[in-house]
Amino acid sequence: MQRAPTSWVIDPDDPRAPPQELWDRMTPEERQRVLDTLPSEFEISEACPPEGDFHFNPKVAARDALGGYFQRIGRRVYLACELPVYYPAERIFAPDVIAVLDVEVKERARWSVSAEGKGIDFALEILWSGSSKKDLEDNVTRYASLGISEYFVFDRKRRRLRGFRLAEGSARYQPIVPQEGRLASTVLDLDLSLEGDRLRFFHGLAPLPETHELLARLGSMVGDLEARIEETETSLDEERRRFDEERRRFDEERRRLDAERQRADEAERRLAEALAELERIKRERG
Repeated sequence: MQRAPTSWVIDPDDPRAPPQELWDRMTPEERQRVLDTLPSEFEISEACPPEGDFHFNPKVAARDALGGYFQRIGRRVYLACELPVYYPAERIFAPDVIAVLDVEVKERARWSVSAEGKGIDFALEILWSGSSKKDLEDNVTRYASLGISEYFVFDRKRRRLRGFRLAEGSARYQPIVPQEGRLASTVLDLDLSLEGDRLRFFHGLAPLPETHELLARLGSMVGDLEARIEETETSLDEERRRFDEERRRFDEERRRLDAERQRADEAERRLAEALAELERIKRERG
């Protein structure tokens, strides 16, 4: 068993952040030692089983789509997948996706509510082959009691999406009622919906693009740009060819004019000589 400050002991089998009242009494150095001692990684166990693509892919796609969107609009939203979350004196948990509004966006090893000064605002769980009771019953009660504003569950195998939101002034969730097949997230100011077995986020009528879609769009743009460059280069080559032809014709015309000028000068010289000879003959006869 590891020790942080002498006032708080970390149980490696059940690591927890200290109660808030104890945290408030700690010095900055003691707090940092607590944070350094709280684990951010766990060995594979029955509680944290390895995951397959059916679970891994949708959570990463959700994080990346949201991350790209908030970066484009310039809003500070911290997003993470499977990040250990520590509420004061509570059991550790790690939702598939979390979002925290208006905080510094940086890499973290854990989210400590006491250290960060706020809890998470949005949680998403992907259900594939795990316990539906955990995601649809236990988490609904626990996340609400922790004050997480919104909680969504994407049951990929059954192609179902459920959402829950804290009622104002309550520690209980109310189901989010679908509107035209979508669930509204007031935290993210986005809608969530399913397309087959895919979870999509929408801003208005437009779906947030996923990474592979952005790459495909970028590839198409690059292809179009390369085609335009090739077309421009072809046009430039043709213009260059025409220019070279015109320059060749100009050079030939200049050489022709130079030759004509030389012949005219020679004819003028000969005429002058002939006139001079004629004048000489006239003077001799006169």
